[in-house]
Amino acid sequence: MKNEKDENLKIICRNRKAYFDYHIDAFYEAGMVLQGTEVKALREGRANINDAYARFRNGEIFLYNAHISHYSHAAEDSHAPERPRKLLLHRWEMRRLLGKLQERGYTLIPLRLYFRNEHAKVELGLAKGKKKVDKRESIRRREEQREIERARKRRK
Repeated sequence: MKNEKDENLKIICRNRKAYFDYHIDAFYEAGMVLQGTEVKALREGRANINDAYARFRNGEIFLYNAHISHYSHAAEDSHAPERPRKLLLHRWEMRRLLGKLQERGYTLIPLRLYFRNEHAKVELGLAKGKKKVDKRESIRRREEQREIERARKRRK
């Protein structure tokens, strides 16, 4: 994952469940085509990407199931909360992704939404689903890490 302490980086939301359910092989940063009320709602932090995924359609990448709530001070007909949103990537990145996504088991999921400078960005992860055994291993490692931290606190 990229450094979260970059200048001018304001994180809107994260998809923490993605790291538990998937092995993340590569990271990509993409811009998003948004309407005005969507940008204002994102500035309020009103977004959810837990069930979202990205997919190719007609040679372009779109983000599906990303929920951006209505802006509180907008008119009733502002924007559809779960409409597909076009993602902006370089052509060479899209070609590389298309090749990887055609391999068996790979998918493209959003890991976090954020503003870099004044532009809304989404960090995408090229992911492969974990098996049940892998998830148990992740839980075991996490619990061991907690025990180590507890032991350190008791020493101090």
